[in-house]
Parts: sequence; C-alpha cells; structure tokens
Amino acid sequence: MKKITLVLAVFCSMFLSSCAVHEGMTSNLNNNTTEVVLAKNNYKILERVQGESQANYIFGFGGLSRNGLIAEAKANMLENADILGSSKAIINETVEYKSSIFPFFGSKKVIVSAYIVEFTN
Repeated sequence: MKKITLVLAVFCSMFLSSCAVHEGMTSNLNNNTTEVVLAKNNYKILERVQGESQANYIFGFGGLSRNGLIAEAKANMLENADILGSSKAIINETVEYKSSIFPFFGSKKVIVSAYIVEFTN
C-alpha cells in the first residue's frame, strides 16, 4: 500500500506540475531612426496602450518564434494606439515575455506596452 501511495505521489508531482518564466525587457529593442525629445513642457501623456500575442506548443511543435510573437504584439499595440495622422507618439515601450511549460504542452505569451504622448506645440 505504501508503494502505491509513493508511486502515486511521484506521478502527481511530475505530471501535474508546471513551470513558468516571466521576463520583462525594458531596454530599447527597436532600431527606429525617429527620435522624440521630451525636454519641454509641450506634450501631455494621454494613455497607456498594449498589445498581446500568444503561441501554444504540443511536444515542442507549433506557434511562432519569439521575434514573431514580439512583432505581432507590437503590431497589435500600434493598432490599438491609433496614432496615424496626428501629433502623437509612442514612448517607453516595454516588452514582457512569459513562458509556461507543462509535461507535453507549453505556451508563450508576449505583451508589448507603451504610453501615448500628444504634442501641443
């Protein structure tokens, strides 16, 4: 009886547990040539916007690469920002990366967030 209990405990601990990793990348990862200088009081911060992207993996297959997830999340964020044709800009872009691993299944999620500023002068 003790052997069955031990085997059941090992089985539950191995196959019903998971691991998750969360990583925030706050460095400037984009290589844009546009520069926004916020030295004067000629702007106001309007809102915070974000975009998400997620991929699921079964036995390690499926989903998108890490760069593809970041690009998709960034495109989603820019779509939510609606800054085309106005005097608005995106600042303080942050990329958050979360990976969850189960025995046969895994998922990766990327969240890109930033603030929208509007120039008044």
